[in-house]
Amino acid sequence: METVGESDRVLLHQSVKGDRRAFGLLFDRHARAVTRYAWALVSDRMDVQEIVQDTFVTAWAKAASVTIAESSALPWLLVTCRNHALNLRRKKATHHTEALPEGLADVAANEDHALAARRLKWVLAEIEALDDLDRRICELCLIEGRSYAEAAALVGASVGAVSKRLERARTRLRTAVSSHDQ
Repeated sequence: METVGESDRVLLHQSVKGDRRAFGLLFDRHARAVTRYAWALVSDRMDVQEIVQDTFVTAWAKAASVTIAESSALPWLLVTCRNHALNLRRKKATHHTEALPEGLADVAANEDHALAARRLKWVLAEIEALDDLDRRICELCLIEGRSYAEAAALVGASVGAVSKRLERARTRLRTAVSSHDQ
């Protein structure tokens, strides 16, 4: 069966029946546009490749349920591409950890432990004054360098809750730093 001049709707319908050649034609027709769109969403080449691959794997898996408004599957593919990029961004954000403030690592390396502990004693006192859950989250994320997702799993909370609690604790610590420096 000749499928070169077929609409995307026909190619998807044939893909549902297992016609890999039809799906290959659909891929060839739209891969460049989906790739360009993925580059607009992320800047890493590996991420672009992953997003484009995931977009077409989703199209293959959901070919029977794809609704095409006009004759092109491209709008559906672009929305799917965007959704995969957002999911990847969320996934990377949950594995993100906070870096030490500029110079803090140098201070710790150049000073003896006792002096560094005295200089940061008031910060540790503020962390100790937090309620148990907030203190544990600060210890996990700020001191141990764990990701929000790891901390959430360890304390039995959602990533969003960990993020919010850490944001409040940081505000409190910034206030303490401002008060201490005056």
